[in-house]
Amino acid sequence: MALVRTTPSVDSALAALTQAARHDLSCACGPSQGRQRGDDGLWIYPAALPSGQRVPMLKVLQATGCERSCVYCAERCGGRGAGVSLLPEDLARAFVDLYASGRVAGLFLSSAIRGGAVTTMDRMLGTAEILRGRHGFRGYIHLKLIPGCRPDQVERAMALATRVSVNMEAPTAAHLAKIAPGKRFEAQILAPMRQVTQAIGRGQFARAGQTTQFVVGAADESDRDIAAAAAAGYRELKLARVYYSAMQPIPGTPLEGKAPVPFLREHRLYQVDFLMRSYGFALDEIHFDDAGALPLDTDPKTQWARLHPERFPVEINRAGLADLVRVPGIGPRSARRLLQMRGKQRIREVEALRAAGASWRVASPFLLLDGRPAERQLRLC
Repeated sequence: MALVRTTPSVDSALAALTQAARHDLSCACGPSQGRQRGDDGLWIYPAALPSGQRVPMLKVLQATGCERSCVYCAERCGGRGAGVSLLPEDLARAFVDLYASGRVAGLFLSSAIRGGAVTTMDRMLGTAEILRGRHGFRGYIHLKLIPGCRPDQVERAMALATRVSVNMEAPTAAHLAKIAPGKRFEAQILAPMRQVTQAIGRGQFARAGQTTQFVVGAADESDRDIAAAAAAGYRELKLARVYYSAMQPIPGTPLEGKAPVPFLREHRLYQVDFLMRSYGFALDEIHFDDAGALPLDTDPKTQWARLHPERFPVEINRAGLADLVRVPGIGPRSARRLLQMRGKQRIREVEALRAAGASWRVASPFLLLDGRPAERQLRLC
């Protein structure tokens, strides 16, 4: 199916396509992280790159009005009106203009499926090819892999992109069938992810790797279900990151009458993700209730600490890095700073926690400072 421009100008089409892309948060730029809408209607996102640097990112769809019927998506079954799309050369040119003006530094490109997965993926690849070849752009490009695209298209995406992703959306095939009946979990979701994993293992895609996203609460899955799928993704698929998006019902979709998922639930899943990815926690160390839910009133690290009183208090002047990062309120960076500080002199004051960047009020009840309870010092502050 040939793609034609369905709006009178590239500018108005681009504004509509960035507006439609706002529901996809898997480039680490959620609604609370400073996205900005300019006078021209474009949404620009301060995305976190693998280096930790934040850069302005153009997050855009190649086309709106999807042929599939995912129950959570505003673009399902053609969307709410006439579809909007841009030809690869028009989208590439628009991005280059934004890049040249300093408004953006990178591109996150996805698309509604129009004319089938293969044709849709070809258009996205066309945009990236024009940017890399004709315009010589060497910066950050994140390409979505459309479920149902061909293996050779996955290979081409890895050759062009800095990072690629396939949204799992749900933790199991049974859950995905409830919310995305047009997607096949093994053949269309896991197969391209495994292809990327194998390429990474061969050293053929060693840049920013691949990511995925879960729509939290759309399929009535538990937090344990999602965390287990994320743990498997890190272990087996070598994912660089997993992102979580609390389901917010969209009018006109089958989920419009469903209660919105609290953003605190999304936040708790991110905390679990960091514990598994950066703090050395195993999935079976995370506390879930009998229904598989994370407690909303306590963060998962503090919950673990309270369930293991035999591990505390920790003497800050003797504990190794692995023990320090288990203390609530102390992360890997602040733990390393504390190790550096005590290499110069013994830590005796709670002020050292604050100087190291730790959440000292949270950490103090679980620490000894040169044999003295840090919490006692805290009460005197």
